[in-house]
Amino acid sequence: MDDLDRKIVHLLTKNARMPVKEIAEQVNLTSPAVSSRIRRLETEGVIGGYTVILHQPGEEARVQALVSVSVNADSRDGFLALAERDPRVLQCWKVTGSYNFIAKVSCENIDDLEHLLTRVQKLGSTNTQIILNTPVDRPLSF
Repeated sequence: MDDLDRKIVHLLTKNARMPVKEIAEQVNLTSPAVSSRIRRLETEGVIGGYTVILHQPGEEARVQALVSVSVNADSRDGFLALAERDPRVLQCWKVTGSYNFIAKVSCENIDDLEHLLTRVQKLGSTNTQIILNTPVDRPLSF
């Protein structure tokens, strides 16, 4: 990946719907050259996809939390299956340290969070931090 690729990726992280023509103007390339670079970056896996981030009315009323989870080897697959199936689990990271996983969850209310935690605690121990706000939230950039 060279400097032009980095500039293209940076522009796409700011606006994934930016027209190729506009990107080409900003990086001083032709539109076909930019299209070719974008296709290559997608094929190489540098660009893993494009997404829409929805903000629903009342979203601020939801309870979001980071749940650290410690499971033994016998329960690992069960926890991962729960995390993959449950739409309240937004992200799940395998981590080092005292816990095996950290999951970011979004629940309708505290009771919903408690219900989810009860399900997870059948597989292992948890430590939960409720997210109060997000003072820094930036996409990965090059």
